[in-house]
Amino acid sequence: MFLLFLCLLIPFATIELPLNAVQAKVRVGIDVLFTQNSCLLKGKKIGLITNHTAIDSEGNSTLELFKKNGKAYGYFLDAIFAPEHGLFGVQHADKAVIDMIDPTGIPIYSLHGETRRPTSSMLRNINLLVFDIQDVGSRSYTYCSTLFYAMEEAAKARIPVIVLDRPNPMGGLMIDGPVLEERWRSFVGYINVPYCHGLTIGELARYFNEEYRVGCQLTVIPMQGWKRSMTFDETGLTWIPTSPYIPDAKTAYYYPTTGILGELQLVNIGIGYSLPFKTVGAPWINATQFADQLNAQKLPGVRFHPFHYSPFYGRFAKKECHGVLIAITDPQTYLPVTTQYVLIGLLKSLYPSQFQEALLSSASREEMFNKVNGTSAVYEMIKNEPYVAWKLRAFGETGRQDYLRRRQPYLTPSYQ
Repeated sequence: MFLLFLCLLIPFATIELPLNAVQAKVRVGIDVLFTQNSCLLKGKKIGLITNHTAIDSEGNSTLELFKKNGKAYGYFLDAIFAPEHGLFGVQHADKAVIDMIDPTGIPIYSLHGETRRPTSSMLRNINLLVFDIQDVGSRSYTYCSTLFYAMEEAAKARIPVIVLDRPNPMGGLMIDGPVLEERWRSFVGYINVPYCHGLTIGELARYFNEEYRVGCQLTVIPMQGWKRSMTFDETGLTWIPTSPYIPDAKTAYYYPTTGILGELQLVNIGIGYSLPFKTVGAPWINATQFADQLNAQKLPGVRFHPFHYSPFYGRFAKKECHGVLIAITDPQTYLPVTTQYVLIGLLKSLYPSQFQEALLSSASREEMFNKVNGTSAVYEMIKNEPYVAWKLRAFGETGRQDYLRRRQPYLTPSYQ
């Protein structure tokens, strides 16, 4: 942060912003970098880790801004790094991203394929890494893991890292789900935080750097105008789909509501239909009974509606499914992972034979289920205990309370 302090003492070029930019509720890190901290870039050969989600408050692409501003601010864009789903977000999760060359001749290196970390050859000519990608606020989403891997490699090479901060689309108050156990550390869960951690990408970077003693020379460019209580809609920013199944900011709440359940291949969770992560359905579910049982649990901030649909592809493709449509009624009190565990528990209680069949047929996915949970305790409960809904509902509370204390030093004061 010392570099950031120095920049405040050095005059910078005045940039005229359109009127509506002045009126915007939130200015993200890329806005602040070029208007107030551009001296951090002067004389640098930059590696930019980014994708299609990174735009400023006016909708301008971070990648294009870095391309066109090099001469004005005295830096050189040497390399581009693309995370899962690729530079433009078109690859599905099971597809590797391949290296390419930008039309301007800049190499685009893949960080999701055979290589998930910047290699020494990729970093050879770079003396500054900049990260700007919109995250979704869930531990298993790999954009944050890409950042952590890059920070570790940058620390080894003694290359400074700048993280341009962006909103957590679920806000900064929701803490839900178990913390990560060390044995399940992986690309889909790399640091010991709850599944829904309530941090921005910049706060996650600071947390990782200190808690894991990475030793990265890290500078976070904070947002202006963002508050922890904000939903994404309240920011006034434009949501760019972060991946093919996160089409809008609200879906960020639903991803941690059914995504782990989807690993069991028990039900359809809206993947292959027009409501990704927002439904739970199967041909053998009684929709009215399932909705009534779920609503009887009085889970905060959510209602369940009987729902019938036929997925276009994926689990139960072109079959008539019955189940529930999940409707979040209060984002401030809603607990996605807790809700998901109750969903899993009730599916086992109501449909034990189908549940057991799914566990047997998806045994090869047990490891991934445990990795995204960050623990094997959940799988052991749903496998061995007949009635687990209430046990799962309370699972992980001790770890979350400890995390709330540990994360306090990494919270950005202006976001309170």
